[in-house]
Amino acid sequence: MSSRELYTQDPGAYLWTVPAGSAARFSWEYDDGRERLLALYQKGKDKQWDANLRIDWAQEVDPYDPLGTPDESVSLYGTPYWDRMSDKERGELRQHFAAWQFSQFLHGEQGAMVCAARIVETVPDLDAKFYSATQSMDEARHAEIYSRFLKDKIGMLYPVNDNLQALLGDTLRDSRWDMPYLGMQVLIEGLALAAFGMIRDTTTQPLPKQILAYVMQDEARHVAFGRLALRDYYKQLSDAELREREEFVIEGCYLMRDRLRGLEVLENFGVPRQEAADITENSEFLHLFRKLLFSRIVPCVKDIGLWGERLQRAYVDMGVFDLGDSSLDQLMAQDEELAEQLDAERFAKEERERTGEVAEAIARGAEDAAEAEAIARGAEDAAGAAGRGTD
Repeated sequence: MSSRELYTQDPGAYLWTVPAGSAARFSWEYDDGRERLLALYQKGKDKQWDANLRIDWAQEVDPYDPLGTPDESVSLYGTPYWDRMSDKERGELRQHFAAWQFSQFLHGEQGAMVCAARIVETVPDLDAKFYSATQSMDEARHAEIYSRFLKDKIGMLYPVNDNLQALLGDTLRDSRWDMPYLGMQVLIEGLALAAFGMIRDTTTQPLPKQILAYVMQDEARHVAFGRLALRDYYKQLSDAELREREEFVIEGCYLMRDRLRGLEVLENFGVPRQEAADITENSEFLHLFRKLLFSRIVPCVKDIGLWGERLQRAYVDMGVFDLGDSSLDQLMAQDEELAEQLDAERFAKEERERTGEVAEAIARGAEDAAEAEAIARGAEDAAGAAGRGTD
């Protein structure tokens, strides 16, 4: 089925062209490169995986409750709109919200794939080109996964959010080679990691949990790559150049914060746009969600050396300034451990099933042998009786 038939509203032109002003750069220096970046490149090669094999797509998903998250996570919860809804309508609302969230993940992953390819083209260092090439493959896999989940399990897609598209366009149009790093690896990927993590840790459904855990294992490497590359480069920039990057971060963070409201979904359910904005602005769950979403961005921005007064004031205004001291390394280690744990649990389950199948086959074989032996004895007894009868 074409994805065009699954969009909840017309996405407009199906091809979006973004003019590029950056130059392709070649490096004739084939030295060993930076040790930590090459180690990350090796890890990127070692950790490649096939979504068709690693993910158990046979797991069922209820499209009307695809994530199994509590009602409080829906921004309409507690409003007259929610109170008037039937159970069927509430299920449809959950389906739309999940479709909207995962559609933005899908569009963002395609953007990440394009940005990673852009980094390969424009970054001057060969070690960074090597790693970005592995990331391009990762992002292609993620886009494949989210597309399949939306089409096969939820049955619905939403167009790209205006704010996400605006940040992608700003990132790709900029001619400076470090901007795809800053826009994608730090802002879009950092926010996506936090969103993935919150859903991964609250969903009660095994398939989305599995998908998000495995994708996050890859994404943690991508953010680490952005930190390594930009931390070195930004030490060389002037104060004026750093301020330009900080202005980009501020604008991007406001765009990312505002894209999380899901106004498109509420409008599809008859809520006027301004009222939808007011409802989401007063949602206690969304306030918590927003803050947690910046848990990966703020410490990363501080770590790479963008921590000017204006940027700090913006984070105070957003209520996320205190996240600057969070440990990114600890968060990424947890992402790695959870993915490996899911693998171990699945392999243990498969091993138990195989052991059970072998035991069952042995038992059936023993039963068949006993039955055959009984038949043979019966035949012998019958033959003996027939012989005695002729005597």
